[in-house]
Amino acid sequence: MAKSTLRFRDSVAAFDRLCADIAARCFAPVYLLMGEESYFIDALCDRLAATILNEAERAFNQIVIYGRDSDGGQVVNLCRQMPMMGSYEVVIVKEAQQLRQIDKLALYVQKPQPTTILIVCHKEKGVDKRSAFYRQASAQGVVFESVRPRDYEIGGWLSSYIADRGCRIDEKALSMLTDHLGTDVAKIVNELDKLFVSLPQGTTRITDNDIENNIGISKEYNNFELCKAVLARDMARSLRIADHFGRNPKEYPLLVTIIALFGQFRQLFILNYLYWLSRRRKTPPPSEAELMRALKVGNTFAINELRQAMPRWPNNKVFGVLGLLREYDAKSKGIDAGGASDGELLRELLLKILTL
Repeated sequence: MAKSTLRFRDSVAAFDRLCADIAARCFAPVYLLMGEESYFIDALCDRLAATILNEAERAFNQIVIYGRDSDGGQVVNLCRQMPMMGSYEVVIVKEAQQLRQIDKLALYVQKPQPTTILIVCHKEKGVDKRSAFYRQASAQGVVFESVRPRDYEIGGWLSSYIADRGCRIDEKALSMLTDHLGTDVAKIVNELDKLFVSLPQGTTRITDNDIENNIGISKEYNNFELCKAVLARDMARSLRIADHFGRNPKEYPLLVTIIALFGQFRQLFILNYLYWLSRRRKTPPPSEAELMRALKVGNTFAINELRQAMPRWPNNKVFGVLGLLREYDAKSKGIDAGGASDGELLRELLLKILTL
């Protein structure tokens, strides 16, 4: 099966459109919700289940089955039933990636029952786009593909998610979350939902203290603070954080730290280049809005920190750092590591970077 060309932002835009349609009660006869990121699939399924039928109707006309306990033929038979005391019958297939004979659904989807709404939740991977079921679902209903974000995409989406809850999150607090929990949207949202319950009523700002006290992530030892110490060429602090990471390798994977450092120095390279370009062209320096777009950051605080680091890190040194990060990325995967632990590799990497 060909790899999807969809990006995370495409999934987010499609999710928002579907939420608006559901709120307006514009329903399709078939929903195929598929992909690697489970959060959006579950969220859409929950919205549909809560909106199509009222509470009284759900007792008679909403059927939830699980793929491991059923097959395509049984799902088709359920979809052919007529609703009792309501406009629709809703059939929800969860964990459909485990459904036996899923291609049998193509026969039903080709001509769906007008009074039935079928919701198929297919997680972990997408349905083969060459299959008859996928083609019929695309033609007769709605196909939603949920794509996992890349490391540089998750921060912007989370800021928007938190803003929709009437709150904002500090840059450091956001970095602590994404460093610790990665790009698993469902896991991060679950932690945030627990955090919102714990915060005092009326809280409008999430700080690093809130993350440390309620989620248990250290505000002193994290990749945000390590990147900050490296940009400041603070060797003592950088190595102190590295020693902590080395003692807790499962909590602070070396590969995640390398990705964080790479992102920081990539931004610094772009910033140096843009200022060099303006000097060469004898034009005014780029505006903060232009820099925010180029660096894909959502606030001026990060821009100002990078500006302060520019004299310490001209691009000839940044090139050297990026080369070292590529070398130690390979070592973190066991290539020419010489049996060194992740903590030893990180300490070695930082010493080389800070002596450039």
